[in-house]
Amino acid sequence: MTVIVHPSAVVEPGAQLHDGVTIGPFCHVGPNAELGAGTRLISHASVIGNTRVGKNCVLHPYAALGGLPQVIGVSDHPESRLEVGDGCIFREYATAHTGYHKTGGLTVMGTNCYIMIGAHVAHDCRLGNNIVMANNVSLAGHIEVGDNVWFGGLSAVHQFSRIGRNAFIGGGAIVVEDVIPFGSVVGNHAKLAGLNTVGLKRRGFSKSDLHEIRSAYKAVFEGAGLFKQRLDAAVEAYADKPLAMELINFIREGGDRPICKPG
Repeated sequence: MTVIVHPSAVVEPGAQLHDGVTIGPFCHVGPNAELGAGTRLISHASVIGNTRVGKNCVLHPYAALGGLPQVIGVSDHPESRLEVGDGCIFREYATAHTGYHKTGGLTVMGTNCYIMIGAHVAHDCRLGNNIVMANNVSLAGHIEVGDNVWFGGLSAVHQFSRIGRNAFIGGGAIVVEDVIPFGSVVGNHAKLAGLNTVGLKRRGFSKSDLHEIRSAYKAVFEGAGLFKQRLDAAVEAYADKPLAMELINFIREGGDRPICKPG
């Protein structure tokens, strides 16, 4: 295989294009960009900044990776970086920015993420694998997203929020608090609407797995006593249940971060 670059595209000296890369019409690849084997820029797409894109990724028209953080007064810096894993797809006008060098400097996206039209990943976000962001989803800076999270269209997440793996963010939801693993949240401001049971079943979680997660959910979010008291009791009750403890520990590890609770 060879690298194919359309005559109208601009690939600046210093860019690294691995075997099988295809650069379509009117694309722009900056001098510090690296494109993994088999990655394809269809047309009018750009990869700039200190950006590494993995293998077999696809950028649709006007997708833009590696722009500077949207921080007033920011300037280009070698420690401002973006890393994208293998097999990611960016649809039209999707964007992902490099990290802000004063607060970490690295934005990371895992493998096989599907970023739809107009969706945005801001500076210093850390995304896991198999994440789906529907049209016009907006992630502010410093957000952590676990594997297999789905975002409905037009949802938005506040900076420094954490979203646990296998969660579902409903369309139009405005998330200002942390979202537990396996949770499903809806509304403005988003409230916990239960567990993402449909997504969990699709990903092969067994009935016993769902029972364990649901039991821990009820122990933490329902019943008598204060939230902290229920959480402390759940730590003892589910110490030998790994999925339950994943939910419980996610909350405990958040420190002073508010957790999204049922309405």
